[in-house]
Amino acid sequence: MTSAFLSVSGIEAVYDQAILAVRDVSLAVEEGSIVALLGANGAGKTTTLKAISNLLGTERGRVSRDTITWRGKPTDRIDPSALVRSGIVQVLEGRHCFPQLSVEENLLTGGFLRRLSGRDIKREIERIYGWFPRLKKRRRTRAGLTSGGEQQMVAIGRALMTRPVLVLLDEPSMGLALIIVQEIFEIIRRLNRDEGVSFLIAEQNATLALRYSDHGFILENGRVAAVGTAAALSARDDVQHFYLGGVAADAA
Repeated sequence: MTSAFLSVSGIEAVYDQAILAVRDVSLAVEEGSIVALLGANGAGKTTTLKAISNLLGTERGRVSRDTITWRGKPTDRIDPSALVRSGIVQVLEGRHCFPQLSVEENLLTGGFLRRLSGRDIKREIERIYGWFPRLKKRRRTRAGLTSGGEQQMVAIGRALMTRPVLVLLDEPSMGLALIIVQEIFEIIRRLNRDEGVSFLIAEQNATLALRYSDHGFILENGRVAAVGTAAALSARDDVQHFYLGGVAADAA
């Protein structure tokens, strides 16, 4: 992989010095693209995202072989917070919010790293509300009392407060109604189109993810099993059978 934006080249990742979670995984994200990282639960999607954002160490994991480069520079010695400042931010699986804080207070935590003035913070908050008008209506509500879809929007909005150029999004559809998931993916498409934000989206819902993506990588048992454009993957018979339920993506 030679992408100057994000390149993952043949990595292996282990937990507790013994459990091999991913092996020989290579992928690339081009600037300005949306890339789907697909696979069943346990295929290695979350591990791959955490390897990119240098968060494996929080779970006694590490990349044990080969390299990840971000804009041409290896990331193995870069602190996770420094990666965020450089433009990569991860939205973790499970809609992580501070439940006792209001929606707006949650969003504010995403801006702390940038040390913005009060005026700039207010402008950034309004920018997020422009993308997620639901959140503006709930701005004073405790995040823990909002719906699952609203919590996912809070998590994405908080990440966007860092002004990322690449968002690593882990299982955004998990546990949400399809209409809410489609709303979130439409916002992702608009962010990509209008602000140039790139996305690497780990997702089990292959049909939906490929509909909104430019390229896709499919993981099986910690390895890359298939790669191609979203259209090409959607048209493949084996992908149709194992990941799209045997129904063409454009018919879903």
